[in-house]
Amino acid sequence: MKILYPEIPPYHTFFLETGSKHSVYVEQSGNPDGIPVVFLHGGPCSGTKPDHRRFFNPEHYRIILFDQRGCGLSLPFGELENNTTQDLVDDMERIRQQLGIEKWLVFGGSWGAALALLYAQQHPDNVIGMIIRAVFLVRQQDLEWFAKIGANLIYPEQWQRLAESIPEHAREDLVQGLCDALWGNDEVAKRRVAKEWMAWGGQVALGNDYKPGRPGDHVTDKMVKQVRMELHYAKHAYFIKENQILENCPILQNIPTLIIHGRQDLVCPIEAGMKLHQALPHADYIVLPNAGHIAQGAEMIDALVSATNRFAEKLTY
Repeated sequence: MKILYPEIPPYHTFFLETGSKHSVYVEQSGNPDGIPVVFLHGGPCSGTKPDHRRFFNPEHYRIILFDQRGCGLSLPFGELENNTTQDLVDDMERIRQQLGIEKWLVFGGSWGAALALLYAQQHPDNVIGMIIRAVFLVRQQDLEWFAKIGANLIYPEQWQRLAESIPEHAREDLVQGLCDALWGNDEVAKRRVAKEWMAWGGQVALGNDYKPGRPGDHVTDKMVKQVRMELHYAKHAYFIKENQILENCPILQNIPTLIIHGRQDLVCPIEAGMKLHQALPHADYIVLPNAGHIAQGAEMIDALVSATNRFAEKLTY
């Protein structure tokens, strides 16, 4: 059973200039002469964490992490102008070029998995392989499962608290109703909605491991901005066409790919993993019977570290 590699600090950090008001935080760790790998975090707006470096053997990998626009250490936090999926894909390409990398391994989970696939579909010649975890295909049905009907049948109590965070007349189109509150003038309503949206996401992602906050917990401006960004992407259908990822999978047929999905994933149900594998029949597909959505837990960590070790053995750069 594989575990995370020991903690390591970055050896290089910088802010990528984007030609807009966004400055994107980028870091490198591991072996400067190793196999380049870029890690794509989820969300949108979750940001990278030090443990994300630990999926990769630092002796073999040149590990590149970055916080997507408006996320983590990138500036300004929560900025939504010029913040679309295409902007994020373009940032990835800027990072690759600025670091002088010819090709890299792309590693992403959930929203990061969608971004990985979209990047590879635009820049297939720059990708030597993909590790895709918790497949998110960005279809209307995927958003509806999470924010309309699906997961609400599993956790109806938490769902009711989310629905009741906005007026009854606004609940027919929940995402729009949440957005109306978040972009409205009522500061109490903004914080109430942000709190319940984050609680809903935590419950669905963590399942039995979710620990609710206390009723009086303070909701910060940063939390409101984070939820705004998530819903900014959701209300715009993540700025891509319906079924775009699956339809463009023929472009990816020559890229070595490993798909890992937990059967207990209630944020991105396993049907998405199966559909991606059907569109990429050359890919290796691993179903973890006891794993959920997040990249934690012994089964998931073992699968992800084993995957990066496997690519390290196969890839020559």
